[in-house]
Amino acid sequence: MSESPAPASRPSLLDHLANFWRSQPGEARLLLGMSAIFLAIFFLPLGQPRFENAVLEGLRLTQWYAREHVILCLLPAFVIAGAMAVYISQGAVMKHLGPDAPKPIAYGVASLAGTLLAVCSCTVLPLFGGIYRRGAGLGPAIAFLYAGPAINVMAIVVTAKVLGAELGIARALGAILFSVVIGALMHGLYRREEAARAAKGARGFAEDEGGHPLKDIVALFGLMVGILVFANWATADSPAWMAVHAWKWPITALLAALLGLLLVRRWQWSPRPLLVIAALVGAVALLRPEWPELAMVIGIAGLMLQASRENAAGQEWTQQSWDFTKQILPLLLGGVLIAGLLLGRPGHEGLIPSQWVAWAVGDNSLLSTLIAAVLGAFMYFSTLTEVPIVEGLLGAGMGKGPALALLLAGPALSLPNMLVIRTVLGTEKTVVYCLLVIVMATLTGYLYGQLF
Repeated sequence: MSESPAPASRPSLLDHLANFWRSQPGEARLLLGMSAIFLAIFFLPLGQPRFENAVLEGLRLTQWYAREHVILCLLPAFVIAGAMAVYISQGAVMKHLGPDAPKPIAYGVASLAGTLLAVCSCTVLPLFGGIYRRGAGLGPAIAFLYAGPAINVMAIVVTAKVLGAELGIARALGAILFSVVIGALMHGLYRREEAARAAKGARGFAEDEGGHPLKDIVALFGLMVGILVFANWATADSPAWMAVHAWKWPITALLAALLGLLLVRRWQWSPRPLLVIAALVGAVALLRPEWPELAMVIGIAGLMLQASRENAAGQEWTQQSWDFTKQILPLLLGGVLIAGLLLGRPGHEGLIPSQWVAWAVGDNSLLSTLIAAVLGAFMYFSTLTEVPIVEGLLGAGMGKGPALALLLAGPALSLPNMLVIRTVLGTEKTVVYCLLVIVMATLTGYLYGQLF
């Protein structure tokens, strides 16, 4: 009598899950994401004072960011970035900042342009995206990305005055060196990709010289950058700086009037709509001087509306500005919310207790310096706010080495900043860039702490 065949073994639960993942990966990722969100909501530690306070801190930081930075900083930056994509010829970008441009010129132009902006780590992003997409080499673009928030002249002056000349000079030298070295390292690591990108760009920019003289292009961007800088002129403990601050809005209004005149005279825009926009902005500024953001919104919205009605280039300017806005703004707001949830606002508690931070960076050891660099990389600092924060940490016992590491990594990076850079460079290049900033800030801070 023959034996009956053994029954086939039933697939295990893990086999079923593996087959499901292989056969329907999209549905599997959706299920995994929904499950993770459900579990996070299910196990929220509601009722815990620290958690509830951290949520409020995240919302407060996001609200402060929306009120203080989105309208006055980011919206003008989006408009400038959109104009870059339309009015700055790819040939000019490739000539001065492209992968094949002379390195002293490329890195010098990138560092100088970033230094003059005096913007935070988020405001520089649309401008970085604009020059990179127009053909700037990875190295010069990264130098510009780092230089904008890290090297501006006033930050160095305030650092020297508040924290001491020794730390101010160390910050200045370190930041200038960082912008060039990190840019050069990024170019070296991805030189093959850069060579292919340069070859592709070289085939497409020969006839792309735009329709406006160079002096008009320089005037257009000079006026828009001037509006961005003076509208965000921060307070500082300096008589000369505060004298300019007292006149920031009249100067901004004068630059805006000159911008309108330039568009009428050299871009052949219709004057009547611009006069209507100027009248509305002026009326709001006079009637509600405490709401400069409202006047700025009306001015920018009116400018973009008029640009879209003028000609094809104006329509493209509006479209490019909108593309930058919808790509960058949601990520920035989400990143600021998470940063506030974890670390709170300056002087307030998030999920990570401030005592832990003070304890972790209380000496000049390599570990303390690394922790300071990492925390600085994930925190959000608006322009010049890093100085009083470091001053408070030094008063709480922070070592000088970690202080310098925080000053070198903090203003140039933040969690929202990282999320947006990833959309421009991809995950790998973003991780490499962030690691280079953290490693160089750590090594520089550690060396400084051992010497001084």
